[in-house]
Amino acid sequence: MSDVPDNSERLSRIKGALRQAFAPEELRVEDESHLHVGHAGAQSGRGHFRVRITAEAFRDQKLLARHRAIYDALGDMMQTDIHALAIHARAPGESAGV
Repeated sequence: MSDVPDNSERLSRIKGALRQAFAPEELRVEDESHLHVGHAGAQSGRGHFRVRITAEAFRDQKLLARHRAIYDALGDMMQTDIHALAIHARAPGESAGV
């Protein structure tokens, strides 16, 4: 039996919240919890995720504002389900490095 929890329900909830908040052109949410087994932060049972999102809502927003908007969209999940979140947020037409 694996020490990594099945985060499929969490992935669905994260994707749903982000789709509802931003109507993204592109959205990928990856579960990276398996990379953090044994890490002190993983002991709480919350997951480690990577979000790649492209949405018009991010146009003319600075990086910090984009991250805050994503945290707000995820709401309580940031306290109950998500231990770590890597975010790559951009507006349509921006390079992936933004």
